[in-house]
Amino acid sequence: MYAIQDKLVSEDIFTHEFVCNLDACKGACCWEGDIGAPVLDSELKELDKVNKIISTYLPLESVKIIEKNGGYEKNKVTESYVTSLRKDGACVYMNQDEKGIAYCGIEKAYNEGKTKFKKPVSCHLYPIRILENKTQGFTAVNYDRWKICNPACKNGKKLGVPVFQFVKDGLIRRFGREFFRELNEVYKRIQRSS
Repeated sequence: MYAIQDKLVSEDIFTHEFVCNLDACKGACCWEGDIGAPVLDSELKELDKVNKIISTYLPLESVKIIEKNGGYEKNKVTESYVTSLRKDGACVYMNQDEKGIAYCGIEKAYNEGKTKFKKPVSCHLYPIRILENKTQGFTAVNYDRWKICNPACKNGKKLGVPVFQFVKDGLIRRFGREFFRELNEVYKRIQRSS
């Protein structure tokens, strides 16, 4: 672990490689798992706004869930908000293209200039997961390893891209440019010492 600013950062984000390979995994992280993607309290209003304009980017089942319950819910175990799931386990914001590759309806609307909200920052950061312990006053930045992402690990190794560099934009969005600059400095020190 490294202490960078007020965050505890796992060494794994520097020493493991990762670049999504959607042709291999089809975006399985959008439909696998027990709960939806984490949503920050500060993102709830953004989701409420975007829910009104993205129905054309989503399957009908998702639209119905969002109209009835909204696109997020409070997880009973973690006491934090997560995206809602469809009956098949997929995120309500997920759709699929003609090749069966998952895409985020929010992000597609963003890319087409329909909204200023790209997607939940936890999705932008994946495979990094942020753990905020408000009681003890720390934030942990961890690499979430998952078997479904093995093709991404292989691809990242082939391309030589460490996890933290793959999610550069998400890290800057969440913690700022200075934090990312400091991550780069730590990475360079690790490289020199190995």
